[in-house]
Amino acid sequence: MQKIINALATGFYISYLPALVIPFKKNTGAGFLGTALAVPFALLFPQDFILSLVVLLAFWVFCVWVCKKAKFGGKYKGHDNPKIVIDEAAGYFTAMLFLPHTWPYLLAAFVLFRTFDTLKPWPVSHFDKMPNALGVVFDDVAAGLLANICIQIFIIIHRAGII
Repeated sequence: MQKIINALATGFYISYLPALVIPFKKNTGAGFLGTALAVPFALLFPQDFILSLVVLLAFWVFCVWVCKKAKFGGKYKGHDNPKIVIDEAAGYFTAMLFLPHTWPYLLAAFVLFRTFDTLKPWPVSHFDKMPNALGVVFDDVAAGLLANICIQIFIIIHRAGII
């Protein structure tokens, strides 16, 4: 069972790829790859308002459980271990919540989510300081929420004809 949890936590071991190329660097790009892996799965998310929200909430709970098992029951010790990338999927799916599943939105959500996840503005930084699995997941959820809010504001301004 632990092997399945580790595979899920690491994006089916995609987070190991950058370390093979740059083994001495702390920021290896595993988060980027974990987010990229989430893009095609975002296309599978339901478009129905309530159903998409329920699926996302269930995924958040699942991610916290996987991170807890991988971090505390497995070999991925340390605060927000870069090998764990399932949290990147949770953040990206949050960034795509209630947005059309088209390439411009997929790309905008990707860029904004990665930016907020990297820069860690408040409230992302607040969750990032939490030393448990909830913090591992919800710093990315907060980054995704910020990305989603920015895109939603852009949509509103664009529809109003301001941009």
